[in-house]
Amino acid sequence: MLNPEHMLLPYSLSDLPAGPWLVFAPHADDETYGMGGTLLRARDKGIETHVIVLTDGALGGDRDDLVAIRRNEVKQAAKALGLASLQCWDEPDRGLAATPALLTKTAAEIAKISPKTVFFPAPLEAHPDHRAAAALVWQALQRSPELRVTAMSYEIGNQNPINTMIDTTAVINEKARVMTCYNSQNTENNYEELVLSLDKGRTFTMPPEVSHCEGFYTYSDAQRSKTLHEVIREIVALYF
Repeated sequence: MLNPEHMLLPYSLSDLPAGPWLVFAPHADDETYGMGGTLLRARDKGIETHVIVLTDGALGGDRDDLVAIRRNEVKQAAKALGLASLQCWDEPDRGLAATPALLTKTAAEIAKISPKTVFFPAPLEAHPDHRAAAALVWQALQRSPELRVTAMSYEIGNQNPINTMIDTTAVINEKARVMTCYNSQNTENNYEELVLSLDKGRTFTMPPEVSHCEGFYTYSDAQRSKTLHEVIREIVALYF
């Protein structure tokens, strides 16, 4: 017998995790597309949130000044999301890797901000930078086991295994408005429509009054002691 659906998907909503929050985004826009609704809810609850954009985003279009444009866009989004701080690092777009130097920098920033919850992209995202960001943050967290943080991954471009659902019904229209900050990307693809469709699709196991959700995976302390590959294999095994 295969596991029933409730072993694979959440059938109830979760409260917002404890703050402060630190969100790692591979590119400027991933924080909004992936978990903008949850960030808006955190803003409204007075939860302190910090975002680090890891790459320069230079390959997200053909403009010569694209890096500067995307940094201006994420600054606009940061104001709307009520972020406490925003950092834009300069790792190469589509070349993000968990190098020793970047691991040290990431671990140091986590220790400096001292968040209660750390968010990073889900490890089964299609984009290689998204997966690289997951590996980077996972290894950085393992370097500082004394830090008591909740580790959560968030979806950006495609559905991943999740065990946590955040209701974004009340802020979905505002999330849509924040997404318009990213004009350089929205003219490359219909990202706004795709993101809203993903959020709508996540309500499959929710009551009818929930119009949109954002899905996350919250990792246990036992999982955090293993490699990310081991954890992924265990999660996927539940499906079979």
